[in-house]
Amino acid sequence: MAKNRFKFYVVWVGHNPGIYKSWQECQQQIIGFADAKFKSFTDIGLATQAFQDKDYHKYFNQMRTFEFEAAEIIADSICVDAACSGNPGIMEYRGVDYQTREVLFHRGPYPNATNNIGEFLALVLAMNYLQKHNLEHKVIYSDSATAISWVMKKRVKTNLVTSADNQMIFDNIEKAEKLLQTKKFYSKIIKWDTKKWGEIPADFGRK
Repeated sequence: MAKNRFKFYVVWVGHNPGIYKSWQECQQQIIGFADAKFKSFTDIGLATQAFQDKDYHKYFNQMRTFEFEAAEIIADSICVDAACSGNPGIMEYRGVDYQTREVLFHRGPYPNATNNIGEFLALVLAMNYLQKHNLEHKVIYSDSATAISWVMKKRVKTNLVTSADNQMIFDNIEKAEKLLQTKKFYSKIIKWDTKKWGEIPADFGRK
């Protein structure tokens, strides 16, 4: 049986709260609206029930949604990436606004770390950044399936060994895991499709 990919978008808090039948219509209600609250449903009945329910918080998990596939790039977004010279090696990571290409944050370099750890820390930092600036309507792109899975599980699974030169990295991992386990984030994370779209804009260009 073919999978039903049709969605209904409930906007509780936005320019014009309501139920919309396309992501484009939903975007018009949330872009530029600080701390917008919205979620997609695959059933109109569930969407209607959710919209009528004033307590929208119960429809969210730790993060609102995550998608491995997307038909097209959502411009109102930020992209994250990491670079590592050797693996483990010297690592750094950053977040970039997709539309302006402005570097929103950059951390590192750190010695004796891995690329996946950098990708994970970049995702958590991006989520925290959007929340602090009331920009959680923006989506976050990452090209690392491993880092995204760590964020979903709220736990890093790495074979990297703790040492004197990378203790800061493990301290940062611990802080990031605690954030995921204690705070509610609503940013949407989407896997960047490198084959379709080319290198992610946050890429350091060292391949």
